[in-house]
Formats: sequence, C-alpha cells, structure tokens
Amino acid sequence: MERGNSPNLQLQQLPLATAAVSAQPHTDSFSYKENLIGALLAIFGHLVISIALNLQKYSHVRLAGSKDPRAYFKTKTWWCGLFLLVLGELGVFSSYAFAPLSLIVPLSAVSVIASAIIGIIFIKEKWKPKDFLRRYVLSFVGCGLAIVGTYLLITFGPNSHEKMTGENITRHLVSWPFLLYMLVEIIMFCLLLYFYKEKNANYIVVILLLVALLGSMTAVTVKAVAGMILVSIQGNLQLDYPIFYIMLVCMIATAIFQATFLAQASQLYDSSQIASVGYILSTTAAITAGATFYLDFTGEDVLHICMFALGCLIAFLGVFLITRNRKKSVPFEPYISMDAMPGMQNMHDKGTAVQPDLKASFSYGALENNDNMPEIYTPATLPIVQEQHGPKGASAPPYRVLEHSKKE
Repeated sequence: MERGNSPNLQLQQLPLATAAVSAQPHTDSFSYKENLIGALLAIFGHLVISIALNLQKYSHVRLAGSKDPRAYFKTKTWWCGLFLLVLGELGVFSSYAFAPLSLIVPLSAVSVIASAIIGIIFIKEKWKPKDFLRRYVLSFVGCGLAIVGTYLLITFGPNSHEKMTGENITRHLVSWPFLLYMLVEIIMFCLLLYFYKEKNANYIVVILLLVALLGSMTAVTVKAVAGMILVSIQGNLQLDYPIFYIMLVCMIATAIFQATFLAQASQLYDSSQIASVGYILSTTAAITAGATFYLDFTGEDVLHICMFALGCLIAFLGVFLITRNRKKSVPFEPYISMDAMPGMQNMHDKGTAVQPDLKASFSYGALENNDNMPEIYTPATLPIVQEQHGPKGASAPPYRVLEHSKKE
C-alpha cells in the first residue's frame, strides 16, 4: 500500500513545483512594475516641489518689487506654491512604499535639474548673450549628465521587494548588519557633533555630514512608515504594531534635527554649495543605510551593481556642474567715510585709507554693486582747512570745508 501510494504523492507534488516555477517570472515582472511606479512617483514629486518653490519665490520677488502692502502669505501665488509643495512631498513619500530605498533617494537630482531650468524660464533670470557660454553651458551639460545618471539608476536599480509588515521591520531592526551600521553611525555623529560644537569646526563637510547621517535614518523610517501604510490599505492592518509608531517618531525627530542643521549651514555657506555637497553626502549615506537595513542589493549581479554605481557618479557630476555656475550673492557692507565728518583731520596723510576698497565693497547709500563704476564717481575726500582767528578776536568759524569739484 505504501508503494502504491508513493507514485500518487509524487504526481501530486509536480503541479505545485510547476506552479512555483511559473510564478517566479510574474513576481519579477511585478517587482519591475513596482520599481517603475515608485520611480515615476518620485520624479513627479520632485518636479512638483521645484515648481512650488519657484512659485513661492516668484511671489516674494513680485511683492518686493511692488508697492503692495500685503504679506506674502496673503497672496494666491504663495498658497498655490504651498499646495503644490505638499502634493510633491506626498508623491515622494508614497514612492518609498513601492520601490527600494536605494532607487528612490538618488532621484532627488530631478529637483536640481528642474530648478535650474525653471529658474531661467519662470523667474526670467536675465543673462547677456556674451555671458551665456560662460555661465550656462556647463549647467546644461550638468542637466544632460544628471538625466543620463537618472536613466541608469532606474534601469539598473535594485529589484528587492518585501512586504513592509511589522514582523519584517522588527527583524531588520535587530539584524547584525544594521546594528553594526548604527554603531558606526552613532560614533561618527558624536565625533562630528563634538568638533562642530566644542572645536567650532564650522566646515561645510562637517555640517552636511551631520545632515546626511540624520537623513539616512529619515529615509529608513520613511520607507517603513509608507510601506506599512500601503500594506494596511491593501487589507493587512499594520497600524497596531508598536514598531510603526516608533518609526513615525524617529522620522519626525530626525527630520526636525536635519532641518536645524541645514538652516545653520545656509547661514554660513552659499545655497549652491549646500545643494551639491549635500546631495552627494546624503545620497551616499541613504544608499548605505538601505543596503544594510533593507538589504536592497541582495541577489543582484555585479553588472547591475556597477552600472547603478556609475549612474550615481554621473548624477553627482551633473548636480555639481549645475550648481557650480550659480551666481553667488555679494553681501552688503555699508560704511561711513570718516573723512567726510567736519572737524576731523584728514586721515589720508600717510596713504592709508579708512574706507574699504571700492572694488571689494559697495559705496555708502548704494544698493547695487559698483565693480564697474568709473573712478570719477568714487566718494570724494573733504579736507579740512583751519582758519586763523583775526587780531581783534573777531568770532569766526573754527573750520571751513572746501568742496572739490569732480572733473567730468
């Protein structure tokens, strides 16, 4: 009887194995479809965010150039930009629920590309034809490189997909690769924070490394929260797991501290430097976190990993070229010429001028840069000539100011 039943058992197992083999291509095609959905959502979100920021900038510029006494938050343009900003952030947030973390994070280069193009077209930034080659050719080359890098990222991105359930996230959270990564990150963060606060190491790399380390944790928690919400919408409720609220609190906390360090960096350095260096450091840290926490590159062949790394490098170079040619703002440095004050001696006797060099600053009372201003318009020195009192003690002014006429 046992020998007679064994062939039947073998025949019953054959369809199951066949079904498992046939289901594997469907899973792969579905995973590539999820990658495409996540990538499109991320690109859409970053494009909308760039449009929103330029709309709000346009609202501020228009109010500054008019006599409208209204505040910026009372204009329709600013509120439209705020609505688009929220919509774009929702698009980027939802993209983490479909595609791997290592694929979504580098796609933030799209916002840099869009800002470079929209800033010229929408804000109508003025440029002269003779300055076009010098200022904008490298920017367009950078846009092209960033687009090529984005294409390589989408094509050769990791294809690992896992249901973001509470059990899976808890298992990843206590895995030894992520615990080792967290130990190294905590040590690096404490050292950088010590040098930044105690040693006054206000270098851009130090500040943006702090932002990148916090941003990697923000990206990990965002994917966990977005994935658990998606699984809950599909019918498997995950909101009753404590790990969901732990990830939610960590996401909000790291985002707040990240914004704090970014605000401090913006007070010390130019926004173009922050955009390029911050993109490179934050993307590298987030990809490393995704590879250790979610094991994004498990099962990927060497060719796909190398092409993905090449796409990241090309995107880094493109963002660097885009931000390299942005015009740096010159700070306003008002001063008062001490020689123009009556009753004081001429302070140019030894050839040392008190007021700053005209080529390195602004003239007092002017809001425009005067690098090309002719020398005849430089502030004139008003020397003081003392008069002697009359023999009879007649009252006379203690000084007389001689005005030098400027030659036209």
